[in-house]
Formats: sequence, C-alpha cells, structure tokens
Amino acid sequence: MQIGPYTLNNNLIVAPMAGVTDRPFRQLCKQLGAGMAVSEMVASNSLLWGSAKTLRRANHEGEVDPISVQIAGADPAMMAEAAKHNVDNGAQIIDINMGCPAKKICNVMAGSALLQNEPLVAQILEAVVNAVKVPVTLKIRTGWDRAHKNALNVLKIAQESGIQALAIHGRTRACAYTGHAEYDTIAAIKANASIPIIANGDITTPEKAKYVLEYTGADAVMIGRAAQGRPWIFREIAYYLETGAKLPEPEVAEIHRVLVDHLADLYGFYGEYSGVRMARKHISWYTRGLIGSASFRHRMNQLESTQEQLDAVNFFFAQLSACAPRLTYEIQETELAA
Repeated sequence: MQIGPYTLNNNLIVAPMAGVTDRPFRQLCKQLGAGMAVSEMVASNSLLWGSAKTLRRANHEGEVDPISVQIAGADPAMMAEAAKHNVDNGAQIIDINMGCPAKKICNVMAGSALLQNEPLVAQILEAVVNAVKVPVTLKIRTGWDRAHKNALNVLKIAQESGIQALAIHGRTRACAYTGHAEYDTIAAIKANASIPIIANGDITTPEKAKYVLEYTGADAVMIGRAAQGRPWIFREIAYYLETGAKLPEPEVAEIHRVLVDHLADLYGFYGEYSGVRMARKHISWYTRGLIGSASFRHRMNQLESTQEQLDAVNFFFAQLSACAPRLTYEIQETELAA
C-alpha cells in the first residue's frame, strides 16, 4: 500500500475517530499491527489552533511514520491554511474529512454535508492539494442519502484534483452508523479508480476484512469502532490475511499489560484530571462483555484519580486471571463488535 512516497507496512488503517484516535491510541494500534493511523479531525478555524485540545491533536512526538492528520471545514482558503499549519507541525499526509455524519459538523456544511455540493468539494480539494507538498487523501461516504449517492462523481473530482488515496465508508450521511455498510458502491469506486481505495465500515473480524478486500477489490481496509478496546485486532487481521489461520484470543495477562500501558500513555498525555476522564471510556471498551465487568465499570466511573483507576484495573484483571488464562465473555463476540 503506497500513499505518495510512503510505503505502509500493510494495508490496515486506523480510522479517524473524534475523541479516540489521539496520539496514545494511534501509537498503540501501530504497535499492534496497523500500517497507518489517521488522527482525529483538526478544525480548519485558525482561532482554535491555540486551544489545548487542538495543540494535543497536533502533538505527534515519537509517533511512527507516516503521520496522517485529518482536517475538517467548509472554506477552501481556511482548509488550505489548516493543511499548511499541520504540515508545519509534523503532518506527513493530510486527510480531508468529507465523511463525518455528526450533526454539529454537518450543520456548518462540513464533513459529509459537503457531498451535497460537488463544486465546493472540488474547490476545497484543489486548494488543499495546491497548498502543501505532502500527499493529500480524502475520506467520504457513499453520498448524502440513499437517493443521492454520488461517490463516483466525487472520485472523479478527487482524482482530477490530485488526491492520492480515497477512503470510503459504505453508508450515506443519512444512515449515520445504523443498518449495515454496503460494499457494492466501494467496489464500483475501485473499478473506476486510478488511486488507492480504502474500504471502511463494519469491518469487525479478520474474516470480514478478508471478505471486504476480496469483494470490493479495495487496496486497504480502514477499521474504527472495532478497534476500540481491541487494538490487537490489527495483528489478528494481518495474521489471518497472511496465513488463513486465526490467532487465539489474547491471554488475560497480555490484555492487562496492554491496558495498563495505554493508561500510562493517556495519563502522561492528558494529565491527571483529563487523563482519568479520557481513560474511563477506554477501560469500558477493554472490559466490555467480560465476566463481572458491568459492576466494575460502574465503580470505575466514580473514581477520580489515576492511582485509584490503576488499582481497580489491576484488581479486576487479577480476578479474571484467577478464573482463566484467556478472556471469558458474558455475551457473544459478534454482539461485542456490533
């Protein structure tokens, strides 16, 4: 998988997710087998660049190359400036968000709302590509709604504008995350593309990743929600694609170690107050469905210090290890990934 001058280690990419794909999460996913991770989106409004949140999002210290930063906005000039600003701060690839379905993004005509305005799509893509010397990629959905699927038109615009890879989520903006992703549109995009195509949506298992790659012909898959609390999914998929065999579930001791290391990175990155709060959702994802996890998560959300969190996590996983060396779920794995 090649994007501009960058050859990825494999064709497994971490999807940009607001409030999730911060530097600690991106680094962890890369360590556990992802070939690339795209940052959570950075606003194109320069008035926000000095905020603590935006500064953290622009922090790439120690991150494994290539560093891909997603920008969001609806004004071509502001998006061009945002691209230059992020390149100056370490971005090696700029990704443009035209796929986010969130109302607060679409209400300002950014994200997937832009798919309703193809001339503006062209203006933004051309402005950003011309503003920087690094590769520019694009993430979209299949269209605004099922009656207005225009991904093929956007592909043509993207290629003419100089976009170097296109990621497509197999839902419209109107679908948000409901129902099931469809892959026929992605297959049609790939059949008409001269740039790498990345398939996204409902890729939750190694078998599903293989199916989507084969069905669509896509060059890579992008994984989002399925990696929350399961960052090792990337090595599982990589192994399955290479060998046709499935890795066993990680042992409790390894998951405990991965989680504790992740928490340490979160605490160091965000500090005590914000680190505890950011950690809560990750702890919840790591332990979702495990025996006794419901009451554990309820108690976890009441804790206010990093040490209390670590003590609680250590105690919970010690109990799990005493029961069995591998994870034991109260519900089926297919339900966990839903």
